[in-house]
Amino acid sequence: MEMVLGSIFWFLVATSLLVTFHEFGHFWVARRCGVKVLRFSIGLGRPLWSRRGRDGTEYAIAAIPLGGYVKMLDEREADVEFHELQRAFNRKSLRQRTAIVAAGPIFNLGFALFAFWLMLLVGVRDYAPYIGDAKGPAAAAGLQRGDLIVAVEGREASNWTHVLVDLTTRAYRGESVAIDVRRANSEIATRRLDTGQIGERVDEERIFEQLGLTPWHWEPPAVAYSLRAGDPAELAGLHSGDRILKVGDTPVDRFAQMSEAIQTEAKRHAGRVRLYVERADGGIRETVEIGARKEQRGDRQVWIIGIGADLRDTLRRYGPLAAVPQAFVETWRLTAGSVKVIWHMLAGDAQLKNVSGPISIAQFANYSAESGFAQFLRFLGLISLSLCIMNLLPIPILDGGHLLYYFIEWAKGSPLSDRAQAVGHYLGLGALLALMCLAFFNDLSRLVSS
Repeated sequence: MEMVLGSIFWFLVATSLLVTFHEFGHFWVARRCGVKVLRFSIGLGRPLWSRRGRDGTEYAIAAIPLGGYVKMLDEREADVEFHELQRAFNRKSLRQRTAIVAAGPIFNLGFALFAFWLMLLVGVRDYAPYIGDAKGPAAAAGLQRGDLIVAVEGREASNWTHVLVDLTTRAYRGESVAIDVRRANSEIATRRLDTGQIGERVDEERIFEQLGLTPWHWEPPAVAYSLRAGDPAELAGLHSGDRILKVGDTPVDRFAQMSEAIQTEAKRHAGRVRLYVERADGGIRETVEIGARKEQRGDRQVWIIGIGADLRDTLRRYGPLAAVPQAFVETWRLTAGSVKVIWHMLAGDAQLKNVSGPISIAQFANYSAESGFAQFLRFLGLISLSLCIMNLLPIPILDGGHLLYYFIEWAKGSPLSDRAQAVGHYLGLGALLALMCLAFFNDLSRLVSS
């Protein structure tokens, strides 16, 4: 229940903030162009709260938190008094109408840049792209456990998100991808990963599995890391870098195996845990006896010895000026990746199950908020960028559809007929409803299968 309430709360926080920023873009530019704004609404449907400002605009919060709108004076929607005709939206020049419509997505793009800039200024912790295991196509390319991916097709890759975006967009075309890696001896080597070897339809959610790549942090080794003074492991003489070979008589290789074995061993011997370790300094192997302690974790008690996993994480943090170009790089990389994925969906290459709806977004909002301020900023930036791209799609009733109408008006020298625009709006509404149904279906499918 706590997770559900948290998801709802952070979803409302995120959507309210991003929708407000988007609609404020329309509002601000409309006012600068001399258009009278009748209503500024956050949310759709029946207003739950409204207030009329000194400027004559009604400001409202509506019941359905899945969008918003700015209602402007327009002769096509209602009669306009003669003395206010010059303030009607439809009476403005093509350039002004284009600027007003484009302002919403542009403000979302600006918000994404700001969110990524602030994220990098605060400092965001990422998983460095160390390879934990390589099989199939990855092994055939010569990639090995412990390799650090430093670049994909010449573009720096500082985290697994960068690698995911770059590999996915190329896998749809079955390309051979140049991957620069730093080996354990610090040597830089270039390997070519043939994504065409996947042999099945590319699945964005399983792309690493399809390519035979396992990120290091998914299956970290059974190595003692980040020991704290006063914890049982430190008091027993364990040091950072010591490798655990056995827990009791159970051989272990991965950290998850070791953790599970420690629980079993501690329960069996009243908290006493016997570890067979290989020392980091010299490789000497010896047995270490540790007295574990109990800690409450959620609704259950677990045995703790006080060692963390080597997740190979890294902190990206820049100064106020240095963070600016990095924010542009982050925005461009994600924008290009998102546009390519949409293109491949339209071409039938990408699976439609990758489309997410409000349920998935709410879960992601809660997860990112629990992960810290920087991760929530990343989430806000990503969703704001998605809103920008989504609204620029040439679908009537979206901003991109209106911009398409204006382009046609500019090209032919006159607006489309009211009938043609009405037909386009009905088609656009149908397409949008179909997309929303698909998103809800995907969300519910994920919930059922999880």
